[in-house]
Amino acid sequence: MRPRLPIRRVLFLRPFRPPNSTRLFTRNTLPHTRPSLQFLSPPTRRIAARYLTTETKVWLKDEVKKGLKITAYAYAFAALAVVIALGVHTEWTERNYHPPPEWTWSTRTQWKTAKLAYDEDEGEKPFIDWPQIGQFMRIAIERLENPNVDGAGLEKQGDGGIWVDGVGETGYDITNKSEPWRRGYYDALFLAAKSSEYLEECMKDKVSGVIVPKKYVIGPSNPKPRPMPPGSGIQTPLEENSEPCFEPPQHYYMKILTTKGFTERQYVDAALGYAGYLDYKQAPETALEMYKWAMDHATSSPEAKSVIDTKTGILTNTKAPSENILNVSRALAVHHAQNSNITLALPIFLSVLRAYRSLPEPPPPPPPQPREARTISKALTRTINTLFTTPPHPPPPPDGTSQPLRTPSTLCTEAGLMTNIGEILYSSTPSIRSKEDGLAWTREAVDIAEEQLTRSRLDGEGIKNCKQCLGVAIENWNAMVELLANEEREAKKGGVKKKSTGWFGKEEVKEDGLGRWESEEIVVREKRRRAGDILDKGPSPPKRRSPLSFLTV
Repeated sequence: MRPRLPIRRVLFLRPFRPPNSTRLFTRNTLPHTRPSLQFLSPPTRRIAARYLTTETKVWLKDEVKKGLKITAYAYAFAALAVVIALGVHTEWTERNYHPPPEWTWSTRTQWKTAKLAYDEDEGEKPFIDWPQIGQFMRIAIERLENPNVDGAGLEKQGDGGIWVDGVGETGYDITNKSEPWRRGYYDALFLAAKSSEYLEECMKDKVSGVIVPKKYVIGPSNPKPRPMPPGSGIQTPLEENSEPCFEPPQHYYMKILTTKGFTERQYVDAALGYAGYLDYKQAPETALEMYKWAMDHATSSPEAKSVIDTKTGILTNTKAPSENILNVSRALAVHHAQNSNITLALPIFLSVLRAYRSLPEPPPPPPPQPREARTISKALTRTINTLFTTPPHPPPPPDGTSQPLRTPSTLCTEAGLMTNIGEILYSSTPSIRSKEDGLAWTREAVDIAEEQLTRSRLDGEGIKNCKQCLGVAIENWNAMVELLANEEREAKKGGVKKKSTGWFGKEEVKEDGLGRWESEEIVVREKRRRAGDILDKGPSPPKRRSPLSFLTV
């Protein structure tokens, strides 16, 4: 029997593999020889995550509630801000333009909107929106003449009214209306007449409602229409689809002149406005009839007829003319000058200038009253009263039947009269003496207008008139001196010694250097530069009331 060999245990030399470890022989340690493409890879299992949990739902509901609440608050505050802004704007327009208190709200709104659009002192307006003004005033006039709205108590003159061919129905009898009502009605008619002057050459397209000048309308009456401006976005209207956008100016002017119940100043201003429009339309005979009509209104009393010669317009008594008479005489002189009737215009200008220079000086201002000590309680009481108290309606303006005072505004008017006189003297005769007289009048007009603009405190209308007078006087002076300087230079080229009368009446001969008119040309150039600064900037007009001014103490 074969003997058993002893068993020898062989030790395991390889270390034990730790639990959960990767087995080395199952790992692919060889480098990848081909790219790993997505469609060759085995699909992987994605675990779907749960996003809309119970906590997320609660959070989203809370966020939506907060957003809706904030949005509601924002819209509520925006609506309240719009209401407050409209209220402040309405109160501001009420306190600045003072519509008659007995008018309805809609009529007052139409009237105030048109007045605000016409107000040139309200900022730097590049243009005035005459279609908007005319439309608002037309609606206001229709409501004022409607007996069921704001025209209760209006009476037609004659038996059911008077009709005039080419004008329409004459005005009403408004003597039973209050003074604020009559004043507001006159402003509406007069502003509508001014709008119709600017809209006379415009047509309204019935299809689109666009208002364009007649030169753009395509039709038989306009065989060569101009193309619409590029970028306007307006289609050229056809004549068969167009109509006049507004009534003619004589419709409103004649309604003012035939209405019973206006003041003398209102009748005179309307007649002069219509006469100026007729002068612009090259109808001097009809314009002269309107000037005579204005003269008849201004000289309705026997005392006024003794001041002026109604046939020529020359003032016979320059110490007691009314403001209406001065305005009519000055407008009549301008009419004669525009129609080359110098022999009729010059005596009227001279008589009106003498009348203005003989006006009485205004009385001295009263001494300032001591200011009352302000306390917090008084300031608060005054503010509350200002907020909840309707301001009184302004008193009626002067009717023009009294003599004006010599104020800075009348001095600007004097400068304008002197400019007209200088222009007539310069162009009336070819003599050097007449030209020098015209230059002297023009120089003095420039000095007076410049002084009033720089040193006097004028209102908005006075600043506008004085600027216009200064600009015209400067341009006239420059044109006059330029003509004389050219003649002087031509005389030098011809070797002729130029003789001229000096400043003190002595005869001067200019041979070498600058002549008299060439030297004055340099002075005029410097004056124009200085006047340009004044006209561009000028004195600041009286500040208008701000929308929150009624809150001030």
